[in-house]
Amino acid sequence: MIQTISVIGALLILLPFVGSQLGRLSTRTVAYQVLNIIGSGVLTIVAVLESQYGFIILEAAWAVASFAGLYSVLRGDGSPAPLSH
Repeated sequence: MIQTISVIGALLILLPFVGSQLGRLSTRTVAYQVLNIIGSGVLTIVAVLESQYGFIILEAAWAVASFAGLYSVLRGDGSPAPLSH
């Protein structure tokens, strides 16, 4: 069951990526960002359940970056979301 969930999470990240590479889906869309957030969130949960610390870091960072991208898209000004230092 966990493998099925992992595959779904991976597909939710890969589908928008492939769509963007083929020119079918802009990275500046809500759909692109939300699919990445959901996919990386699912994979983060799986990584936590499996104690895969490297993947926890990778997928959590992916989710945070996708939330920043979504924020930027929703602002609608075309600029990246500001980063705190």
